[in-house]
Amino acid sequence: MQPIGGLHRFTPRGIAASVKDVVDQREMLGLLIKRDLKSKYKDSALGFLWSLARPLVQLLIYFIVLGQFLGAARGIPDFAVYIFTGLTAMGLFTEIAVGGTGSILANAGLVKKVYVPREVFPLASVGSALFNFFIQLCVLLAATIASGHPPLHWGILYAIPALALVVVYGFAFALFFGALNVYLRDMQYLAEVFTMLLFWASPVVYSWQMVKDLVQNPVLLELYTNNPLTLAILGFQEAFWLAGEDLARPDHLLLRISIALVIGLVLLLASHRVFLRLQGNFAQEL
Repeated sequence: MQPIGGLHRFTPRGIAASVKDVVDQREMLGLLIKRDLKSKYKDSALGFLWSLARPLVQLLIYFIVLGQFLGAARGIPDFAVYIFTGLTAMGLFTEIAVGGTGSILANAGLVKKVYVPREVFPLASVGSALFNFFIQLCVLLAATIASGHPPLHWGILYAIPALALVVVYGFAFALFFGALNVYLRDMQYLAEVFTMLLFWASPVVYSWQMVKDLVQNPVLLELYTNNPLTLAILGFQEAFWLAGEDLARPDHLLLRISIALVIGLVLLLASHRVFLRLQGNFAQEL
């Protein structure tokens, strides 16, 4: 019995055909991204400015509670910029992963009535998440200028592979869990819990040096450091957080990011293969 969607869909030629289908439907993808953005802020007075509300409130809470009351800011210079750098990167991953996981269900009407490549729905989540990310990035750049440490250095180039790392792993996550969520509706809740765990397992509200000082086992430290989100956040900090130049950083950060990016691309292909295998019965399940 031939697998759902046909064996040819899982070959390199089949994957290339899937990519071509998505490119051919780029106008539909653009409309879905605009619809997602408009639906989030429909009838609101501030519109897209609400995309800043959550990270700014998180920044305020973490800065006061963790930074001042619990003393985390003592070992981290320019603590507000440090936290907002991590929140910006982590917020992008969370929005792609959680939004993409629920994207097929959220577009059930279109899936059942119109044929479009199913990948466009999680891709629309990527597009709307990137739009919100660039708004937050503008605020982050303004914060670095206000703090007296604008990122006018070659290290700003770390932002490019770090951003690619977040998008690749976030999209792989969205494809895999988005497909499973059609069959097992608990996947959306699992995705939310998993991204929350990843938040605390990454150096967003604490520094990598704190982990290095606490974790004596070198194997555990390597496992923690090579977490793709840890590497991405460290890359963003290298790009935008100049006040922490004296704090310890992992060796060969760019090499680590590059290796993680290659692994992420392999995982993305594997997630896409799972997505192709499961998409044949989406309409029936919905």
